[in-house]
Amino acid sequence: MSCATKRFAAIGAQRAAGGKGGITSICSAHPLVIEAALRHGALHGADVLIEATCNQVNHEGGYTGMAPAAFRRLVETHARTADLPLDRLILGGDHLGPNPWKHDSAAEAMRKAAAMIDAYAAAGFTKLHLDTSMACADDPVPLPDETIAARAAELAKVAEAAIARTGGEKPVYIIGTEVPVPGGALEPLEHMHVTEPADALRTVEVHRKAFSRLGLDGAFDRVVGVVVQPGVEFGNADIVAYATEKATELVAVLERMPQFVFEAHSTDYQPSEALGMLVRDGFAILKVGPWLTFALREALYGLSLIADQMVPDPSRENLQAAMERVMLASPENWRNYYSGTSDEQRLQRHFSFSDRIRYYWLAPEAQRATAAVLAALGDTEIPRPLISQFIGHLDVDVGAGRIRPTAHGLLLGSVTRVLDIYRKATNQ
Repeated sequence: MSCATKRFAAIGAQRAAGGKGGITSICSAHPLVIEAALRHGALHGADVLIEATCNQVNHEGGYTGMAPAAFRRLVETHARTADLPLDRLILGGDHLGPNPWKHDSAAEAMRKAAAMIDAYAAAGFTKLHLDTSMACADDPVPLPDETIAARAAELAKVAEAAIARTGGEKPVYIIGTEVPVPGGALEPLEHMHVTEPADALRTVEVHRKAFSRLGLDGAFDRVVGVVVQPGVEFGNADIVAYATEKATELVAVLERMPQFVFEAHSTDYQPSEALGMLVRDGFAILKVGPWLTFALREALYGLSLIADQMVPDPSRENLQAAMERVMLASPENWRNYYSGTSDEQRLQRHFSFSDRIRYYWLAPEAQRATAAVLAALGDTEIPRPLISQFIGHLDVDVGAGRIRPTAHGLLLGSVTRVLDIYRKATNQ
């Protein structure tokens, strides 16, 4: 294993020995978010965990158009530019299972999921979240726990075979699925609940048995995390903050399974104190994604308005207007998530915490519109009054010299502000 993967593999043992640290999982395929995360890790001498989801990146390309090997090349290229040693980098695959093909039969969806996880393992991804919780076209609803675990073990067997074939690093696994499917929650936040302790214990036990039936006891020894719901979530305009008293019984379960820590999804927008309490309580893997692209969008929209002031050009389309066109032309990534009047949906398309706009930044028209704004500003230093007016949350850091007052510097700085919150919470 690489040094970073070895350290990550020991996260459960460190927790059992009294350690209170954790790690941030960067769940984004946006190049600027990846660049910011790698520069942040290099600056602080920290390991960087970057994960791609089954919908973003898979053997068929996903919505980014990248297979796992291409995503790895992208991240490693940015790592070299950022001067982050590659042995500080961990690549992960999130929600690896049949979700992208759940409308197919179970046999067909699992065949495709097996091809996907083979591609992830062969490409050197060493943190693999096995998620087979979703019912396929011919499955009963809900899917029995034993079926979920058996399918997860089948995918682990494929990953282990890929490592044996390629001679790569043995991966570390995450099990458990008590979170929204990739893409975000559809149910109202008031229906959210903290995972029952018995359910967490059962998840571990049924997976242990399923792995053992396939002769994968050694692989199960490398399962370090269980995904549970600690009672955190966000919606379009609301955030449910972590309340440690509501998770006391769940947290106590870790004493009975010292091999594991908990992995917390949807920790975006949590107050810094809540993130720190999550790590202290054993939710040592904090996943964040939409908050990072939300921060990036804030800076991009601000830069578009700054460009209108500094370099006025009637032929250059305002970035928000351009993104509105792109999203209206392809509504499949937002229409099932945003409700209300047409005006309410318009506001959500651009400013929702769910940040469904993140699915559109890599579209060719969106890239052209973004490039036009950045080309107009170039590497020119932007006056602080304009930064204060249009990207006010960055003004203090610009004044303190922590952020370069250029377009590129401000984009990275907006993402880095979020990463700093997580660095403090995880004690990295």
